[in-house]
Amino acid sequence: MTSATWKRDFASGLIVLFPLLVTAYIIYWLYVRLAGIPLPVENPVVRAGLTLVIFVLLVFSVGYLMRTAFGDVVEEGLDGIMNRLPGLRVVYNASKMAVETAVGGADELQEPVKLETWNGMRMTAFKTGKSTEDGRDVLFLPTAPNITTGFVIEVEPERYTPTNERVEDALTRILSAGFGDANDRPGSVPMDITEDDDGVDETEPEAVENASSES
Repeated sequence: MTSATWKRDFASGLIVLFPLLVTAYIIYWLYVRLAGIPLPVENPVVRAGLTLVIFVLLVFSVGYLMRTAFGDVVEEGLDGIMNRLPGLRVVYNASKMAVETAVGGADELQEPVKLETWNGMRMTAFKTGKSTEDGRDVLFLPTAPNITTGFVIEVEPERYTPTNERVEDALTRILSAGFGDANDRPGSVPMDITEDDDGVDETEPEAVENASSES
């Protein structure tokens, strides 16, 4: 096996195992914290589960309250109080924006488009469904790989081009800093291209047969 093969195998294994290890560590960390909450239950597993149930019920209760007129008043009051606190208002607004983006950001973003920002350079933006009074569309141009920041721009409809791709595919490309390919899906068969002595490209027959059977 060549050095490139060893590197490819190691990278493939790391891509699979590292997210699993991180997820397992986060679950363990949350379990230890939930089990350490002082509740009148001796079993740590039951204590952690009870704490999680109480938290979920609290989230649903607060969410239901926020959909009422009284909830709007409470939210405005909390925002006003936190924005008066120096230092803490930055943490409060940043965390609130991060949660709003993680929970509903992908749902609020509409069709991804290509926008030519400079001569010959295109960037991925998203239609927000909003428009200005003079007929320009409001687009969100996120940064990579942190999509919680970006630019809100007003562009004439003829200045951008639809990409005909899903929002999830465009977000994957941005979150991966361009390394993620929307066409790299499970089940795709790579085709090995070789060159014969006459300079003509030949495709491995086995790869072609596998690709044809899957299609």
